[in-house]
Amino acid sequence: MKEARYFYVPGAAAVNELPAEEAVHALRVLRLKEGDELFLMDGEGCFYRAEVALATTKKCIYAIRQTLRQTRAWRGRIHLAIAPTKDMGRMEWMAEKATEVGLDVLSFLDCKFSERKTLRTDRIEKIVISAVKQSRKGWKPAVNPMMSFRSFIEHCPDNGRKYICHCYPEIPRADFFSAISCVSPAVRSSQDRRQTDADTPSPAEDLTVLIGPEGDFSIDEVRLAMAHGFESVTLGNSRLRTETAGLSAVMMSQLARRV
Repeated sequence: MKEARYFYVPGAAAVNELPAEEAVHALRVLRLKEGDELFLMDGEGCFYRAEVALATTKKCIYAIRQTLRQTRAWRGRIHLAIAPTKDMGRMEWMAEKATEVGLDVLSFLDCKFSERKTLRTDRIEKIVISAVKQSRKGWKPAVNPMMSFRSFIEHCPDNGRKYICHCYPEIPRADFFSAISCVSPAVRSSQDRRQTDADTPSPAEDLTVLIGPEGDFSIDEVRLAMAHGFESVTLGNSRLRTETAGLSAVMMSQLARRV
């Protein structure tokens, strides 16, 4: 039995041709030919069972045979905003693993103590897409360009609950996992409605969590975030590297929000 071949095709139902990079993989690596089965992922909640209708040296035309609507595996939207490390390999690893675990938005922060001030999101985007295909995720996480910490805080939507993880003992901190595991009346109501609208995330259950650079956020950044509605939290007693903290926050969010 052949292994199912998955391809990422944005707007797959509205087009009939694999994107250039996916076509190269299908034709030159997998050597698909007319009549072969393949599966398409649109990154917006649908898979499609399709068949190769025409295979040329550069183009792979398909015909959709079945639409496979996916079901969300967690409640609300999980948004991780993180200050990237100087070594991009560590951040790329984190982006890949966080996508495999499951999140909805990945943003990058330029903080006072940031080691890296610029970031190629196109590289991160490719890694995320690869992880989406490998882990068979119905929704592709959005990858946002780097922005200043202040700009992110001031423009962050008020949906759901917002958290900033830091290591300052002089600022009271709640335990992150305990905080997100508490079910408020608004969230409980949204859970009841989920029976009839399972694929629409409730804003009441959205989570936004901030992870700082290796030197942590500055104390002024923490206070600024709290002034804008972010809750002060800790990920536990261990002092974590940036990429480990980001992945831990996503995993905790998944455990608290999984369906």
